[in-house]
Amino acid sequence: MSNGPLSPPARLCLLAWDPARPGATATARIQHLVRAGALTELARRGLLTDDEGIATPVDLDSRTGDAVLDGLLDLVRESLPHRWRTWVRLHARVTYDAVREQLVAEGYLRAEKKRVLGVFPSVEYVLARVAVAQALREETRYVLQGPVPVGEVSERDAAVAALAAAAGLRALGPPGTGARREGRVAELTERGGAAAPGLRRIVGEVWGTVSAETARAVASAGG
Repeated sequence: MSNGPLSPPARLCLLAWDPARPGATATARIQHLVRAGALTELARRGLLTDDEGIATPVDLDSRTGDAVLDGLLDLVRESLPHRWRTWVRLHARVTYDAVREQLVAEGYLRAEKKRVLGVFPSVEYVLARVAVAQALREETRYVLQGPVPVGEVSERDAAVAALAAAAGLRALGPPGTGARREGRVAELTERGGAAAPGLRRIVGEVWGTVSAETARAVASAGG
């Protein structure tokens, strides 16, 4: 993907952004998706490791230089030990809000002040770089649909595409069905954790948590 400076959680936030509803508050599922992207990236960088299912910092001093990732790393360090699936959800809005403010600071989103009912001050966030968001959606769809062999997709791009698919983002179009689609997403999930066997387990568990939440949301909407 061409949007190199964007971190995985920032990419997932933009992919989940609905330009038709600029003032809408992100659902818990989207907040969890962004958190999942941050967890996966910290694991990919070797700063979080798996200890019998527990998300564990490798040390007390390492930093990424990214305020969002470092904020989450500090939160994990300062908290009681938790499993990966718990960290996907726990205080996920903190990470989402931090990503959103980062996107505002970097010019991808614009914060517009307004008043609700003409009285109460509020802030509405809108896409400022629509073309970038559109390009990101097209590139992610291309990764999901092929024809690029999975082995030629970068680990980071594979993880982002797999998580976006797990969340069933509307921006990516109809999710598709069948063994070919499921096989492609499974291969991307595996590719996203290709650096080490431990990372494969982490990516698989985080992906599974997001996928399960999406399935529950779809079932509730249908009911």
